[in-house]
Amino acid sequence: MDLFSLSWAALRTAVAELPDEDFAQPSGCTGWLVRDLVCHLVIDAQDVLITLVTPAETEPTRDAVTYWDVAETPPTGDDPFDALIVRLAAAYEEPRLLKFHLDDVGSAAGRAAELAAPGLRVGTRDEVLTAGDYLSAYVLEWTLHHLDLVAHLPNAAEPPAEGLARSREMLEKIAGTAFPASFSDKDALLVGTGRRVPTDAEKAELDESAAKLPLVLG
Repeated sequence: MDLFSLSWAALRTAVAELPDEDFAQPSGCTGWLVRDLVCHLVIDAQDVLITLVTPAETEPTRDAVTYWDVAETPPTGDDPFDALIVRLAAAYEEPRLLKFHLDDVGSAAGRAAELAAPGLRVGTRDEVLTAGDYLSAYVLEWTLHHLDLVAHLPNAAEPPAEGLARSREMLEKIAGTAFPASFSDKDALLVGTGRRVPTDAEKAELDESAAKLPLVLG
């Protein structure tokens, strides 16, 4: 729960500190500018709020790791929902409006997470998780999107080390194997999810594991 709050606060702060011109820069998400990614974060925050007030009576069907589905192909940016995000982001026109909306909804999502009982069962995507597992899963979401946010912004603040380490741990469990110890947490996440192509040296270290990559999470 604490890592959710830490990672989410760091991501929202990074967005709040961006100069307006950075919103027109590419993000680490295929087909999305920074402004599109920030608009997606608003939707993510809404999803957190909706899920935390959607109680479930049945036993959990997923946990923080199995919450994630692994797709066969990387996103192209042509998905209808991805295209909708681009149109929504453009409708804001001014970065300050996007910043305001993310701060408004994002702060509410953060407060709801702090108030949620870890053992509360909640429903999302036709699955049931405890609130604790659901929020733990979102540490990976926030960390990966923080890396997407700063992918082409060298002056922007990066994700907190604790979130990177926990996200690597979850990604290794999803992959069913550990990344080489020589990989930093950041590089493990970028290479593991296809956000960066591994170097020849990294491929050699990955060995048979490279055949399973990238892990396209959804």
